[in-house]
Amino acid sequence: MNKEEFSTIVGTIPTEPGIYKYFDEKDVLIYVGKAKHLKKRISSYFLSKLSNQKTEELVKKIRRIEYTIVDNEDDAFFLENNLIKEYLPQYNIRLKDDKSYPYVVIKKERFPRVFFTRKKRNDNAQYYGPFTSIANAKEIIDFIKQYFPLRNCKLNLTKKNINAGKFKVCLEYHLGNCKGPCQGFQSSEEYDQGIHQLVDMLKGNLQPLTNQLKLNLEKQVEELAFEKAAITRDKMLRLQQYKANSTVVNTRTGKVDVFSILEEGNLAFVNYLAVNDGSVYRTKTITLEKRLEEQAEDVLAFAIVELRQMFNSEAEEIIVPFPISFPSNSLKITIPKAGDKKKLLELSQKNVNYFRKAMEQHKMLLLEDAPPDFAKQVLIGLQQDLKLQSLPDHIECFDNSHLQGSNTVSAMVCFKDGVPSKKDYRHFNIQTVEGIDDFASMKEAVYRRYKRVLDENLPIPSFVIIDGGKGQLSSALESIASLGLIGKMTLVGLAKNQEEIFFANDKESLILPWDNESLKLIRRIRDEVHRFGITHHRNRRSKSAINNELLGIDGIGESTADELMRLYKSVKKIKILELDALTNIIGLKKAKIIFNYFHSK
Repeated sequence: MNKEEFSTIVGTIPTEPGIYKYFDEKDVLIYVGKAKHLKKRISSYFLSKLSNQKTEELVKKIRRIEYTIVDNEDDAFFLENNLIKEYLPQYNIRLKDDKSYPYVVIKKERFPRVFFTRKKRNDNAQYYGPFTSIANAKEIIDFIKQYFPLRNCKLNLTKKNINAGKFKVCLEYHLGNCKGPCQGFQSSEEYDQGIHQLVDMLKGNLQPLTNQLKLNLEKQVEELAFEKAAITRDKMLRLQQYKANSTVVNTRTGKVDVFSILEEGNLAFVNYLAVNDGSVYRTKTITLEKRLEEQAEDVLAFAIVELRQMFNSEAEEIIVPFPISFPSNSLKITIPKAGDKKKLLELSQKNVNYFRKAMEQHKMLLLEDAPPDFAKQVLIGLQQDLKLQSLPDHIECFDNSHLQGSNTVSAMVCFKDGVPSKKDYRHFNIQTVEGIDDFASMKEAVYRRYKRVLDENLPIPSFVIIDGGKGQLSSALESIASLGLIGKMTLVGLAKNQEEIFFANDKESLILPWDNESLKLIRRIRDEVHRFGITHHRNRRSKSAINNELLGIDGIGESTADELMRLYKSVKKIKILELDALTNIIGLKKAKIIFNYFHSK
């Protein structure tokens, strides 16, 4: 991958922390790296002067780049570590064994001890981490000792031993570092409450501890215990400054597969995280094309089977965002509402959302950031593939959008020289059609668009795409004929499912290869008109739901309803307005209509 090729994808690279993976021409992973700013780090390989020959050799071999975003640098460090151990990429150095990293451990015992260790044992204790250094782990332990008076002795604090008076408090009690559970000065319930707050803190959930400190502070101030209040205040300030070094996940999570899905039109994107003992060691996002009206549950189940087979997963538990029907009784399906598994699902969702965003950006960059000659070649290819009379340097595309026959709208997008001309985009709120009638709606939208083009002497597009089959195309041609524009532009219909291209007088459709550049451009324009139309339609539905009662009054239109809602925010407030107040806003005639409507009920 050279600098020019890289420049076509640089706009899609995230600016967040994460890891990046380089693949060679055989699609073999050759390097894994971490970064606190992915875009800057990856760009440095291609846009900066390289420091050594080996790095130059690496860059010459790169053919494809993948990345996974995470919450912070430490998460990127551990994900990089896991991937290197899993795949042993050619250009990565060998990393240390997992045992070299420290964990904070909470022993499973009465009055649990808390300390850091390098070794994870199968002893039912809770391990949190790993941390990037011993210093980080010690800082956590020091912080814990300051706010949670916990024992550090190894005494066997059973009820029987404590009641028998076998133990005496040590120096730690007199220093205030321990509350003396060994001598019965602290109950197990109070001690466990501190442990629960400690676990919340390790997981980054500081709110419960903050709330408790606030209550303590208020009580101490009321009791005029100002010295204690000052200590509590300092603890709160220190807690606000505290930030966990990593999104700590309980290592007892075990081996699980995490999946999330995002749907967009006839496409679905599924992200997969493979997790073992709280650490992500494999990531993948795939794209699926829906041929029918498959439900999200079915698409996700299909993707899970594919991904688990692809990576030979042996995990006995999967984490998903909603219930699915899965062909395996032995597999545990978890839909987390909170906790560690919810964090893993949120990380997966974060990655699938960014993948979709990056894909859209990449599609938009295909011609916008490409060299001018490339953009022209694509348009020349489109002209040749469709046998157009002239170069399609001005393309417009129409699509309808409705919900069960309500709020029907049409959208039109405009591409000039192969890139979006957003100032020329238009919406059409259908006025002459009731119910669901895509043909009549398309006829109205096309007529209104090109009637205005003629009236205002605007440029006529050379190529027009109608998103729909022969019916929509025929309706659009009726409008074109009535305006006398036959022969001045070429219209085609694009079938929604098979992406067949229809010409007006042809019996057979034209089907271009899936990876054909002309079809990629047409598909991109089709996706853009979908996005533009759906966004407007959603906004209009929302507005209609709010203004519904006002719009149901004969003689009151959308602009009047919008004006009143903008000023008063709710229909309830409008109902109680006096006639004079309404008159000052919308005039006497409309004011009487609204006033009489509400006051006659």
